[in-house]
Amino acid sequence: MKICFINPPFKAEYGKFSRESRSPCIGHSGVLYYPLWLIYAAATAEKDGFEITFIDAPAKRLNKDQTLEIIKLKAADAKLFVLDTSTPSIYSDIDFGASIKEVHPNSKILLVGTHPSATDLETMNINPKIDFVARREFDYIVLNLARALKNDCQISKVKGLTYRDVDGSIKRTESAEHITNLDEIPLAAPFIKKYLDVKDYVFAAATYPSIQIFTGRGCPAHCNYCVYPQILHGHNYRLRTPKSVLEEFKYIAENFPEVKEIVIEDDTFTANKQRVMEICELLIRNNLHKKLRWLCNARVNIDLETMKMMKKAGCHLIIPGFESFNDQILKNIKKGSNTKLIEQYVENARKAGLMIHACYMVGNEGETKETMQTTLEAALRFKTDTAQFFPLIPYPGTEAYNWAKSNGYISGNYNDYLQEDGTLNCILSTPSLSAQELVDFCAYARKKYYIRPWYIWHRICKGLQDKEDLKRSLKAFWRLKDSVFN
Repeated sequence: MKICFINPPFKAEYGKFSRESRSPCIGHSGVLYYPLWLIYAAATAEKDGFEITFIDAPAKRLNKDQTLEIIKLKAADAKLFVLDTSTPSIYSDIDFGASIKEVHPNSKILLVGTHPSATDLETMNINPKIDFVARREFDYIVLNLARALKNDCQISKVKGLTYRDVDGSIKRTESAEHITNLDEIPLAAPFIKKYLDVKDYVFAAATYPSIQIFTGRGCPAHCNYCVYPQILHGHNYRLRTPKSVLEEFKYIAENFPEVKEIVIEDDTFTANKQRVMEICELLIRNNLHKKLRWLCNARVNIDLETMKMMKKAGCHLIIPGFESFNDQILKNIKKGSNTKLIEQYVENARKAGLMIHACYMVGNEGETKETMQTTLEAALRFKTDTAQFFPLIPYPGTEAYNWAKSNGYISGNYNDYLQEDGTLNCILSTPSLSAQELVDFCAYARKKYYIRPWYIWHRICKGLQDKEDLKRSLKAFWRLKDSVFN
């Protein structure tokens, strides 16, 4: 039995839609995330013996007709189509699934991803041609559904599924458990080597070309806006063993000579200090720190000792979500941090020789023009290598969405999450700040941050020290010039 996994086309005329970014969009920086959750599910099915086809339409900027033609050529005999989704593209994703069903009426259509997981009944009611929605972590849900279809077994026995019964009614099965042994899931890198082209994907903070992997799932933090822990993976941080992580680094070093950097996309790679230290020791012992550099998401509770070890093991950049420099706002969004920790984090990173890509978010509960200005002043003072400023974008299934929705702060529908050209739109207006004021502030903050003598000199100095960093800076400048200078 064949399964066709598809990252569907969306707004290809404007660029590459990064569906698996935490805020899915066509980014000004040209960013395109690997569709990793879809990759892990496909690799799991292939490991079990299923024949698969994998199509990443955004990576090749394929439109709807082009993608349907590829399906006709490579997957006309597929019995199950698994479609990745996102909130801003959900109507298009459902329409695409219905189009597949029209051409291949004997096939089944399964939607996966954060949006249908959070809104399964609503999603199923949009179009009767959609057969299934997978709720939460879906690797084994896809596999168990495929087994059931192959063996003509009862769909009602597949956990984690919302499905359309023979009479047209929508039913939900018992929720599936989260996967506890992540070493059972195949590595992403060999699958990427077989099916994808690393040069199609861009992570702006990393040296190009880079490759993304996950070494753990879930996050012990409870930030109210964060999508993956609240909707897909939960707050129990489940980990691959250090040996498994080493194995993937080795594979990448041996099989991707063009890859310059590994992006560890865990929500917070540094949550378990002992494991981080073990991974770093293994990388050093196997001389991989000399072959590959890497970056990761790292919360502000990481200490100087860990930072120094990470630097020694090849890490050159860490990505924290500072979000705000106001303790009350940090408390409101359940960030689990404070301004003192942020200050210490920046100082320790400087001592360890690690660069920082700092993330700031405005529009949260308690935000005012004054608190935004305080955050910007702190960002300018910290002088991190790079920084991003975005309005809060509340996605269904998160506490932030419930807060904004219940207070009437969200306007429009899911299509309004993006501008016509696929770039992010602000759908949030609070009594203190309108959507336009949030957008204008972020544009102002980016200009203030990047167009200043210190930053220009900083980039020149880094480029003279590291030619790869110079290439990254030039590419980033070219991609961002319109949004920064206009």
